[in-house]
Amino acid sequence: MPNPIVIGQVLTPQYSPGLVALSYFVSFAGSLTALMCASRMLKADGRAKFSMLACAAVALGGIGIWSMHFIGMLAYQLPVRIVYEPVLTGVSLVAAVLISGIALYLAGGARKFNKPGWIAASILAGLGVCVMHYMGMYAMKLRAAMELDLDIVAVSVGIAITAAAAALWLAFHTNNLVRQMIAAAVMALAVCTMHYVGMSAATMICIAPTAASGMTLGGSDLVLVVFSVVGLVLISIFWLITDVDMTIKRKPLVVARHG
Repeated sequence: MPNPIVIGQVLTPQYSPGLVALSYFVSFAGSLTALMCASRMLKADGRAKFSMLACAAVALGGIGIWSMHFIGMLAYQLPVRIVYEPVLTGVSLVAAVLISGIALYLAGGARKFNKPGWIAASILAGLGVCVMHYMGMYAMKLRAAMELDLDIVAVSVGIAITAAAAALWLAFHTNNLVRQMIAAAVMALAVCTMHYVGMSAATMICIAPTAASGMTLGGSDLVLVVFSVVGLVLISIFWLITDVDMTIKRKPLVVARHG
């Protein structure tokens, strides 16, 4: 029989290796989808196709970052039950998508890829990933208070900005599928590294004999939400990309006549 949890006790986390691996795979899938959309984002005149920009933002923010985060949180196991506040959880999803979209637009959506926009977008996106990550952590409702090691938090911010810079550069400089897969693997590794470094900054201390009550997400409910987001987004984007490609192929060739 496990020892009872007492107030003031530091809670030691454990990780599910299978869910950690799954969080990486989901981040890879989101990153690869975002790269495929970004490669179709610019028109011939350098302006953005906003449908592709939206798809890239949702894929990167909604799958590559947000879904990865909450699968990583499911992998994070404490000796007390963890549930999540629904509003903050939803706001963190919206924040991840919006920030990803703004960053992609700044880096190259308004015109062809440019260095000043890339630098500004990298900082914005990196800070945005951190905001989403720590917002998701503060959405946790459990019998514990969270204390953060600010030095490790600073390291996680540095990783996030560096990862964002690499991701945005790759998004506008990688068209070949094999290279996109390699780039997505690097992006997913960077996002996961930031997440798990950020989680290592947290110390959980038991403060209550029972968890707070109220409307929450947890267990199978959270799993359903996360995989519904992943599934719907991937299906929608695949349909849109396929439809765009088929439309391009169906366009008749116009042959100029002379004389």
